[in-house]
Amino acid sequence: MPAIRAVVFDIGETLTSDTRYWADWARWLGVPPHTMSALVGAVLSQGRDNADAIRIIRPGIDVAAEWRARRAVGADDALDESDLYPDVRPALQQLRDAGLWVGIAGNQNPKVGALLHCLHLPADDIATSGGWGIAKPAAGFFRHVISWAPGQPNEILYVGDHPANDITPAHAAGLRTAHIRRGPIGLTTSAPDADYTVNTLTELADILTAAR
Repeated sequence: MPAIRAVVFDIGETLTSDTRYWADWARWLGVPPHTMSALVGAVLSQGRDNADAIRIIRPGIDVAAEWRARRAVGADDALDESDLYPDVRPALQQLRDAGLWVGIAGNQNPKVGALLHCLHLPADDIATSGGWGIAKPAAGFFRHVISWAPGQPNEILYVGDHPANDITPAHAAGLRTAHIRRGPIGLTTSAPDADYTVNTLTELADILTAAR
């Protein structure tokens, strides 16, 4: 197996916590944050779309239209240093210092990409599904990853928390994969196809830099 040349990270619940995202929805919908969190956990445990938590609170809601309404009054995406998991900066820096190319690419809109750029993370490039016009788990998203990151597919490692959205389709595209066990999905699912399963990005960075 060739050496890994590039490491590409998912965003939500891999680099950033979704705590603020769901707290903002709770505030908008007028329910306590713990109610929102409980409903998100409930729908995820049933294998449903996490947006179904919003639909439970407001039956018949058009989630996309409601998001546009939030955006119209400035209540849309926000992201700052407090949203990052604490191992993100040191792990990404460790990988870059070891000579690996580091990318960030996940299912987010271009505004989130811009907010991530403003954080000046130790990454070589940042992309979003909104910018590429295709979202995971579609194979086209991972074709973008392959054409964007340096190296052959089996020299690129994709890191994510969601087996169905991240690990399985990345593996099918020929990428190497790492499953991080954090967040409600990462902690309650397994990814047998993953080349690595880790609990922190620090653990992953140690494995990859030792291999070099």
